[in-house]
Amino acid sequence: MSLANNDNFSMTVEAYLAKHHIVTYLEDSITQLLECREENPKVVPTQFLCEYFRSLQDGQHTMLREFAYIKSTPYNRMSFVVLFWKCFQQIGKKGDLLSIQEYHSLLGLLCPDFPFQMVQNIARIVLIDDALDCLISFSDFVYAFQVQFYFEEFLAKSNEIYQGLLQTINSPRDPVIVPTSGDNDAAVHKSTHQPTDGVDAMQLFRAIYPLLNRADYSTPPLACLKEILFIVPYISFYEFLTAIAKSESINIYIGRLPSKTGLLESDDVESRPVSRQQQKTPRKSKQKVKKANEIPVSRTSQKVSAGSSQSKPSSGLLWSAALLSADVLSVSNSSTPIKTQHSHSGRGPILKASSPETGTDSDSDSTAESSESN
Repeated sequence: MSLANNDNFSMTVEAYLAKHHIVTYLEDSITQLLECREENPKVVPTQFLCEYFRSLQDGQHTMLREFAYIKSTPYNRMSFVVLFWKCFQQIGKKGDLLSIQEYHSLLGLLCPDFPFQMVQNIARIVLIDDALDCLISFSDFVYAFQVQFYFEEFLAKSNEIYQGLLQTINSPRDPVIVPTSGDNDAAVHKSTHQPTDGVDAMQLFRAIYPLLNRADYSTPPLACLKEILFIVPYISFYEFLTAIAKSESINIYIGRLPSKTGLLESDDVESRPVSRQQQKTPRKSKQKVKKANEIPVSRTSQKVSAGSSQSKPSSGLLWSAALLSADVLSVSNSSTPIKTQHSHSGRGPILKASSPETGTDSDSDSTAESSESN
């Protein structure tokens, strides 16, 4: 879709749901939840749905899923391409060349029923039909995979249009009979012009123009097609596919893979998706947490803070209040009276529990011993 149609606020509800495939993800999430509850009845629905949509946001939801689900939405397709790139980019760093059978085996590790026909269509973008047995580099395969998988329906319809134009050019024409004034029969003149390889680029552009800006499948932007078809007089379909795969403007338009120069330079840490909480958490929050930990609390609160140190809020006051409330709840659940004693250092009250049997402090023995020693 064109960039002018990306304003979600000007869309109707039905158009918004259809554009982002909301119904598809809701139906799949409920189906996955029901299947999971059959195996494990103790599954919490809210927690399961939260994890499902978190993986959907991170782009990890297509791993080990069936090909029909991966192909169902454009977002799924590009998430799977990025997943393939991140999992096997080490192959490109080493400079290894692989065959289409080996690439199909790698894709089968992420999607068990990934079709081999799709891999052959990807190879036809990099190689000609007579050289499908040749080896392909990882970077060439990834960009061809992106174009073939994301624009599959558009490329299939464009190929049908191209074959129709090519058949029209190569069809034999009726001979032209030119009458003469002599007694001989009319001379038959045949055109000796042989069409070049491919079709007229402007004629191909006018033929595929109605395919653009469709809602049922993804298409390249109009400006990118002009950059490809307006600079050459004739073009073959192989050259058309290669130009789309190598177009940096189309890669930017899709917006999921880096440029070719940075495809193999990004390490594993940079390629991992960063959550919004990690992006918004300030660095100064650690100092606030340290100051909050200086407030004296009981051993129960220290256990709670040690067990949940990874989920501390950025505000130290909120964290200390949470620790004190957890201490009060833990002591009140034990049905024991609570005594408050102010510390000598003036740093705040310390909560202490009394023994339910004797009605005295549980630390009375230790207090008596310390008084005798004094």
